[in-house]
Amino acid sequence: MRIVFMGTPDFAAASLSALIDGGFNVVGVFTQPDRPKNRGMKLCSSPVKELALENDIPVFQPDKMRDGKALEMLESLKPDIVAVVAYGRILPDEILAVPPFGSINIHGSLLPKYRGAAPIQWAVLNGEKVTGVTSMYIASELDSGDIIHTSETEIGEFETSCELFQRLKLMGAELLCKTLVDIKSGTAPRTPQDHSLASFAPMLSKEQSPIDWSKTPREIIKHICGLNPWPVATTELCGTCMKVYGAEYTDNKTDKAAGTVLNADNKLGIEVACGNGESILITRLQAGCGKQMSARDYLCGNPMSF
Repeated sequence: MRIVFMGTPDFAAASLSALIDGGFNVVGVFTQPDRPKNRGMKLCSSPVKELALENDIPVFQPDKMRDGKALEMLESLKPDIVAVVAYGRILPDEILAVPPFGSINIHGSLLPKYRGAAPIQWAVLNGEKVTGVTSMYIASELDSGDIIHTSETEIGEFETSCELFQRLKLMGAELLCKTLVDIKSGTAPRTPQDHSLASFAPMLSKEQSPIDWSKTPREIIKHICGLNPWPVATTELCGTCMKVYGAEYTDNKTDKAAGTVLNADNKLGIEVACGNGESILITRLQAGCGKQMSARDYLCGNPMSF
């Protein structure tokens, strides 16, 4: 079966790597154009492009998907199926119609929950206890196609989006291989989504970073975990602006106002009051333009007055 793979970031590269290692016949790769990055603004290839070139797989980087050029590129490869993982582009109907076995996608949630660009982050932000990956046939409407397979996993109480991302990319790679095998053998199921249960996961922004200390400890910790590694939770404590990367629960009760620093112990961390008379302990942070470190290390050099 001739497979054209479409993907861009590290999450997608894990799936392409699994296809290569599994001996699947990947005849071409579509990925987004090279982008300028870092201070020098040097053009950088995507992880998918780098992996494809290392394995002598033809790479295509169309600027647009609707001007006919991408369609010509795809038709020249004569694919039996198109596999999409975090490509970052919406495929028009004429491209979806090219492969006889259809176009499939690996999505980082248990659809129909969390359709959209940031399903992993929103699952953490919303305090979900279970998430997973879904393989589906691509439809015109965003992430609305018929489901082929799903794979579930529990979310750790203090698991960050970054950590969950690393686990789900491997689960997605495994699920893609299983899905392609089943499609080729004619045994792949096809289950329409219940669209009434759909929820959406829009892109994150820095406007979401400030911590609302009036919320419960769990809501705040999930906020911290969900925004790690980007855009990162932020707060101002005792006049210092901080990025907060990690926190823990405490058993303490307080009548202090939400956001009040209750304790700053260089053996524990920074304890802050929450909105329901409880508190959390900040354990990892970055103050100002400094480097990320444990709260204990920070307090050794920067004792707090409160």
